[in-house]
Amino acid sequence: MSTRQMNTTTDTTQAVFSLDGTKISYLTMGNGPSVIVIPGTLSMAADYAAFARALAEHFTVHTIERRGRGESGPQGDDYSIVKEREDVLALQQKTGASFLVGHSFGGFVALEAARNNLSLTKIAVYEPGVSIDGSISMDWMPGYEKKLTEKKYLDAFVEFSLGVGPLRARKTPPWLMKLLVPLFLSSHERKQMLGLLHECLREHQEEARLDSSYENYREIAAGVLLMYGGKSDLPWVHPALERLSAVLPQSETKGFPKLNHFGIDKKAPREVARAVCAYFLREQATS
Repeated sequence: MSTRQMNTTTDTTQAVFSLDGTKISYLTMGNGPSVIVIPGTLSMAADYAAFARALAEHFTVHTIERRGRGESGPQGDDYSIVKEREDVLALQQKTGASFLVGHSFGGFVALEAARNNLSLTKIAVYEPGVSIDGSISMDWMPGYEKKLTEKKYLDAFVEFSLGVGPLRARKTPPWLMKLLVPLFLSSHERKQMLGLLHECLREHQEEARLDSSYENYREIAAGVLLMYGGKSDLPWVHPALERLSAVLPQSETKGFPKLNHFGIDKKAPREVARAVCAYFLREQATS
């Protein structure tokens, strides 16, 4: 176990073993009822430290290091969304968490983990990666895989960015996008993201496999807060939220007009955390 001081909150690294024996690391901070935070694609637990610190003012926050990252074990040859669900359930069993928060692909994982899970009270998802009738494009995959095979990792990242990024960015020539990447991402961010490209591919293959399976979320008994950024400009976000709000037994939607897809982790983590806290605490007060 290791600890490091982050402002006035101590962040502790611990681990749990998933059903298949894979080690799953997680970061813990705060005091109060337990919440599990699930990061998105190309992200790691540390990327959500500011969000977790804000949430930790009212809760004990456990940010899972999804498999294939950091001190957690590899995705494994038989990787699927089932493995991600088992990882979350193992952490939930250890911590007694009744709340989940998920971002992007992590929101997709949170919804899957909440199916037929009566021990969850409420979950909050920020722009969950749920594909509706092919709304999350997978056309980029062949070129992406080719670049990975050739070990042209920056080129693969560009293929991914142009394939799934905001509409306004998709007409950017690949050569120009390649030049722009260092302007928008620090060397640390580039190293991390380029190191997760194989995991990113497998995760999106699962999104494609489960395209339009949103009817399964009728099995979620927990209340769900559906969050989105008004400036994300991602074509799949609103179709996903519309279908989810229609099938989820209990849900409400919260928009953040000034935020984009990365509002929860980069742009305004405290603002999003305040909304999540209010939603979770309201449930506690009425339960």
